[in-house]
Amino acid sequence: MRHLGAVVLLGQAITVRLFTPPWSVRDMVRQLDVMGVKSTNLASVIALFTGMVLSLQTAYTLAAFGAKLYIGEVVGLSLVRELGPVLTALMVGGRVGAGITAELGSMTVSEQVEAMRSLGADPLRKLVVPRMVALLIGLPLLVVLADVMGIFGGLLISTWELGLTPSFYFGHTLRLMTYGDFFSGLGKSVFFAFAIGLVASYNGLCARGGADGVGKATTDTVVGVAITVLVLDFFLTKLFLAL
Repeated sequence: MRHLGAVVLLGQAITVRLFTPPWSVRDMVRQLDVMGVKSTNLASVIALFTGMVLSLQTAYTLAAFGAKLYIGEVVGLSLVRELGPVLTALMVGGRVGAGITAELGSMTVSEQVEAMRSLGADPLRKLVVPRMVALLIGLPLLVVLADVMGIFGGLLISTWELGLTPSFYFGHTLRLMTYGDFFSGLGKSVFFAFAIGLVASYNGLCARGGADGVGKATTDTVVGVAITVLVLDFFLTKLFLAL
């Protein structure tokens, strides 16, 4: 409970700084490049093969019920509402979250963070806010990319393995999909991004004990982000379905 309270207080402090100047635009752009742009290849590959596997499995499952032609609807909705946001958040949480914790943890154990405080600088505004903004912008964009690549992966299997035409596949994919489906997945990604940044920053700023402490904090971040994303996904799904 003590750790939970500290995380909540840190989240409140970060939120206040997100909406109050000054902002370091240069640091935000640099972090966006590190966290967002350099994650596009990994996000694309994961989403592409997820769409291909989902399409293949769905085709053989629906074939038993004579409903193989509805593969587009299943693949599209599954990716946009769930798999795109969740898998991308887990990937970013593992790659970017661990990096944030390692960077902040190294600065904490080497007392660079304390030195910034002694010089009158705000470590949260200088170190955490740019990373949080990069996550809040980059993760939703990566989710959009993952949705597109996943649907394209489903198209590849549908045309090569099942003999469907691209126009038929896209027609069925878009037939049941609404803006609400798309924006529900996009909305989840914003909450996931904040959670990833919060968990990673907390573990990094609380790292103790030299290199061993930084390694433990990084491991805690990967595990904590995975659990947080999955728990958040459950409650956000219930919320968006009720709206």
